[in-house]
Amino acid sequence: MKLISWNVNGIRACLEKGFLESFHALDADFFCLQETKAQQEQVKLELNGYHQFWYSAEKKGYSGTAIFARKAPLSVSYGVGVEELDHEGRLICLEYEKFYLLTCYTPNAQDGLKRIEHRMAWEDAFRAYLKKLDETKPVIVCGDLNVAHNEIDLKNPKTNRGNAGFSDEERGKFTELLAAGFTDSFRYLYPDVTGAYSWWSYRANARKNNAGWRIDYFLTSDRLQDRIEAATIHSDIFGSDHCPVGLELSLEV
Repeated sequence: MKLISWNVNGIRACLEKGFLESFHALDADFFCLQETKAQQEQVKLELNGYHQFWYSAEKKGYSGTAIFARKAPLSVSYGVGVEELDHEGRLICLEYEKFYLLTCYTPNAQDGLKRIEHRMAWEDAFRAYLKKLDETKPVIVCGDLNVAHNEIDLKNPKTNRGNAGFSDEERGKFTELLAAGFTDSFRYLYPDVTGAYSWWSYRANARKNNAGWRIDYFLTSDRLQDRIEAATIHSDIFGSDHCPVGLELSLEV
């Protein structure tokens, strides 16, 4: 089973930058998007052989997630189930016979950590939601989780310490999430690999210089560790300030 996750930073803009070519080339069973910045009716996207699930923010042109799946799920749910957190289209969950699949676009703490309280509330609700699902069957969750967990996960850790995405608070919540029974698939296979990033600022030739951050993830329930066959970062694919990341599991849909 092959899965792809991509923060497209606006699906309509990405469609003009080669999205469909990348989509077909990657040829995944599941294609999960974050930051779609569109209502479904604003996007003409015909993907033969895929079921489409969209969750858009109430605010137009902001946030939003989507999953394109070859096989129809048993059920679909949207949001973390906390009213004040579920207005921005940040989480979709598909249920299958043997697992749950979720795509997530974690709220950004913003400059000066001015949205850190909202972010912490999200983190706690998200972790609780995943743990509850995990009691029933294994979980696969992907997306832009808006945190570089450790110093190895960004180019300039010292100068970014305390900034949004690399604050002690956000990193601590990611540690809590892993401790709750989840595995960072890329670090599971590649614990010491450096220079592996999924997001680059548009400023200062960051992508050209590979001055990036790894903030896009595939996490699995710990009991799926022995099913992880590949974890990929497609840094050669453009169209967004993020690149797609992938996961291959020896698991049938």
